[in-house]
Amino acid sequence: MERPSKPKQIRLSTKPSRDDLAALSIGNIVYLDGLIYTGREGVYMRAIEERHPLPLKLPEESAANFHCSPAASVNPDGSFTVGAVTATASFRFSKWIGEWLRLSGAKLIIGKGGMTSHDYKEHFVPNGAIYLTTVGYGTGALLGRGIKRARDVFWRKELGLAQAMWLIEAENMGPFIVESDLEGNSLFERENAKVSANLARVYEGTKPAVLKRFGETDDRSDELIG
Repeated sequence: MERPSKPKQIRLSTKPSRDDLAALSIGNIVYLDGLIYTGREGVYMRAIEERHPLPLKLPEESAANFHCSPAASVNPDGSFTVGAVTATASFRFSKWIGEWLRLSGAKLIIGKGGMTSHDYKEHFVPNGAIYLTTVGYGTGALLGRGIKRARDVFWRKELGLAQAMWLIEAENMGPFIVESDLEGNSLFERENAKVSANLARVYEGTKPAVLKRFGETDDRSDELIG
């Protein structure tokens, strides 16, 4: 019996070139080196909706935006301690992502669960960006091992520790999975299609429900996340 091949593993700069990104395929495993900044709804609203200038030069300093709230603290001497970095679900930021990619020049968006194929086609592809997803749940401590130090934190007073923009020095930080590529292909969408193709066979011979709750359906394709 043929064993499945292992995913390709790649060390990637947080300021990747177009060629670096073009060499990635969905399903590749990536480890990151360089500066990563955290940014989620608080940062997006402040920069996009309230029009505050960005507190650092992007993408010159970093082209990697991590959707997360780090387990971070500010020490009495003004230094920072950052431990686990658990990703948050990226689909919640869909309304801002197009403008953020244009404003920040980000080429890597990192988070949990991916975004929609519409986001990839409409926003990521025109801006030459890709999406990296974390590997399952409970990996915050694992990813934390790749943090050399927290270099700075911006908008802490305005947004609080969780929503502030943290600037993190990373070395061999990962693993992350390439969820979208430069053409807007999605690993999750591809695998969901495979699952969907087998759903009818899985439920073959089962009888429809006699008593249905409001909104309940027998269409098994509704069980998939699109």
